[in-house]
Amino acid sequence: MTFASASSRVDNIRHSLVGLKMPRALEVLDTTLRRIEQGEIDGIEAIDDLLTEELSLRENRRVKAALRMARLPILKTLAGFDFSFQPSLDRNRIMALAGLDFINRAEVIHLLGPPGTGKSHLATALAVEAVRAGKSVYFIPLADLLTILAQAEREGTLREKIRFLCRCSLLVVDEIGYLPVTPGGGNLFFQLVNARYEKGAMILTSNRGFAEWGDLFGDPVVATALLDRLLHHAVVVQIEGSSYRMRQHADLVPDHVRSNSPLNNPPPTPKRRRQPPKMHRDPSYG
Repeated sequence: MTFASASSRVDNIRHSLVGLKMPRALEVLDTTLRRIEQGEIDGIEAIDDLLTEELSLRENRRVKAALRMARLPILKTLAGFDFSFQPSLDRNRIMALAGLDFINRAEVIHLLGPPGTGKSHLATALAVEAVRAGKSVYFIPLADLLTILAQAEREGTLREKIRFLCRCSLLVVDEIGYLPVTPGGGNLFFQLVNARYEKGAMILTSNRGFAEWGDLFGDPVVATALLDRLLHHAVVVQIEGSSYRMRQHADLVPDHVRSNSPLNNPPPTPKRRRQPPKMHRDPSYG
């Protein structure tokens, strides 16, 4: 092959890469051709390298877009979690959850513990793993979720909003128990939970034990209906320990405050129930 014909072929390759919208392959083409000329790689390896570079770029773009759609407040990873600071947490159990089988089984993961013990970090990290695996994810604090559902109810679009929230493979509801639940909020949350029941996986984080949900949602009947579904196919992870954020300032907290702090008085460990006992309740709650 003459130099002119080889140059023409290279121009054709560049033109094709532009037409196929393969910017990364186009970017590394000259480097790849030099490696061929120097005998470092052959033609098959060159094609493989070009396609690998392009696929890597597209996968990174997909993950970034999916993470934005998931509305994650900040990116956290399992690699960045300090398991040594929370010895009560079984690292192997968390890593098993990262295998994401719970999503395929439409299970609910409950992460319970005092503030600062890593619940939101773990929930976010598992959500990131799901996004990387190609799963659709939606992350939202409970207070924001109830605001959205209440607005949809006022506008007559509650059914459509719940249908939207049921489309994702994994729904993460963060900070259950941190802010008061407005009247009617428990009913709205129940409707969403009931719609996802045995259909879509969830991760819930809370600083409140299940025994407190009646007070939290302002209605024991609604709380029981919620737990009836949320504990049927569930994994409960109780985290006990001090706040990671306060680790460098614990000595500044007065003893009488520290002794009454939820950081040192975690909520009671709930008993795991495969099928919670039923109670007579309003038929509207299933």
